[in-house]
Amino acid sequence: MSDNAVPADAVTERIRRRLAEVIDPELRLPITQLGMVGDIDVDDAGTASIGIKLTIEACPMRSRIVEDVTAAAVRAEGVATAEVELGVMTPEERAELKEHLRGGEAGKVNRFAQPDSLTKVYAVASGKGGVGKSSVTVNLAVALADHGLKVGVIDADIHGFSVPGLLGITDKPTRLDEMILPPVAYGVKTISIGMFVDGNQAVAWRGPMLHRAVEQFLTDVHFGDLDVLLLDLPPGTGDIAISVAQLLPGSELLVVTTPQAAAADVAERAGALSTQTDQKVAGVIENMGPMTMPDGTVLDLFGSGGGQIVADRLTESLETEVPLLGSVPLDSGLRQAGDDGHPVALSSPSSAAGSVLRDIAARLAGQGRGLSGRSLPVNVG
Repeated sequence: MSDNAVPADAVTERIRRRLAEVIDPELRLPITQLGMVGDIDVDDAGTASIGIKLTIEACPMRSRIVEDVTAAAVRAEGVATAEVELGVMTPEERAELKEHLRGGEAGKVNRFAQPDSLTKVYAVASGKGGVGKSSVTVNLAVALADHGLKVGVIDADIHGFSVPGLLGITDKPTRLDEMILPPVAYGVKTISIGMFVDGNQAVAWRGPMLHRAVEQFLTDVHFGDLDVLLLDLPPGTGDIAISVAQLLPGSELLVVTTPQAAAADVAERAGALSTQTDQKVAGVIENMGPMTMPDGTVLDLFGSGGGQIVADRLTESLETEVPLLGSVPLDSGLRQAGDDGHPVALSSPSSAAGSVLRDIAARLAGQGRGLSGRSLPVNVG
């Protein structure tokens, strides 16, 4: 080592500080916090050899982790090149990781149902199918994430799952023993039964199995600390809508409808379910609303005013204010973006539909769950 050379221990420490900037693509936490960093050696030529312990042998993100670790290491002063040596955590190390992720809690826990949970939970409902409920859910999720919030989505429409396709997700969830790590797209952690079936296979389940599936999504899937959790419910007021109310007693309903009067009548029933499940209706979203044509004329293909009608009726029947959060105009770009797996709220934020969806997300982003009714730690001294 020359007189001007930096001691290897100092370089190693600089590398570790740089590795703290590397975020695991699935867990969304620094790899240094997850116990993934092993031995680090640096030779006189400035070549760093870095041991990285993957959670499982078949980690789908191994290539990205290697790239991110290499890029971070060479940013450390005294490092010319970096080589990553991949290993796998021992069962004991995985157990420690799971305990860390669960915050020390033993066993499976539905964290979103705990009294001290600060995650805002929205169940997106509709009276009937075909109103674009899933598209609304996905676009609100990515727009909220774009606001800087930590967002998760549960595709609770077990029979009619569509969320993975709308988000362009093709990756399977990673299993960490019995814990499931959800894929992430556009900053949104997402889980769907569609990620566990082959091809376009139908899911033919009845009530008890549907309830168990939603329960497992809430207990087995590690979402981490979320600001907002959105659930894409199946249309109507069936088993899953009731199960979600039971499993997530603090959840609020977002009712999606189209402008036509017939759809409004059915959507009102979805919102009125809240009187039986003791849920709050956070608002109504009208989809496929009137669109402005290039010549300035307005085309109301599905009528107009249905969203406001639902909001007014629910306000009256529930005896509390239920706002119309917005009217998303009929927009072929919204459909095309969904087919492409690139939600319009991000791919075309200034479009007619994209701008309204982002406005609605902004309203929801400002509605934190708050601390009312929660016990806070108080030190008396």
